[in-house]
Amino acid sequence: MIQVQPLFAFALVAALLTIVPGIDTSLVLRGALTRGHRYGFATAIGICCGALVWGVAAAIGASALLAASELAYRVLTLAGAGYMIWLGGSLIWKSFRRGADAAAHDLPAMRTADSLGRAWLTGFGTNLLNPKVGVFYLATIPQFIPAGTSPALMGVALAAVHALLSIIWFAAIILATAVVSRWLRSPRAVRIIDRITGAVLVGFGVKLAAFPH
Repeated sequence: MIQVQPLFAFALVAALLTIVPGIDTSLVLRGALTRGHRYGFATAIGICCGALVWGVAAAIGASALLAASELAYRVLTLAGAGYMIWLGGSLIWKSFRRGADAAAHDLPAMRTADSLGRAWLTGFGTNLLNPKVGVFYLATIPQFIPAGTSPALMGVALAAVHALLSIIWFAAIILATAVVSRWLRSPRAVRIIDRITGAVLVGFGVKLAAFPH
């Protein structure tokens, strides 16, 4: 049986984590502002799927490896840091690439060409390769699993609560961009958004590699 009271208690903790600006928010904002709402939602769903994987792993004890093995944690940290630096560097490079102005003028074509699957994969990969998400679940989820309940089932339910809160928060952010998206999709604005998002990703990746804990 799934108990409701721990779900509400965990929801308060998860809600605070969700609204704190971070790498996930940057990715969703960038997708919504430069590629449209569908791209932003695809990125947000990918992020939530990554969180669900971490939640399930924590519930069944698989992510305990990260806490027990310094080598496993370090390998995953470096993989995540490398992915984020590559992703951020690609955004910055493309913003300076010749013809960026011409490409930015054709945003409808850009949205069609950009696969929603790629947006989902970007969000999923970024979240899944962030070991700090796994450590957060490993540290919090066991505290909200009452005695006598199935750890796996309760853990999945808790992760689902976090995913639901994240989707609601990301949806609010994406819908709010409708007010300013017309002005922020100019060629100059697109380049600036990509450079800022790229810098955030690179900075987060460098910090993750240099200070893993």
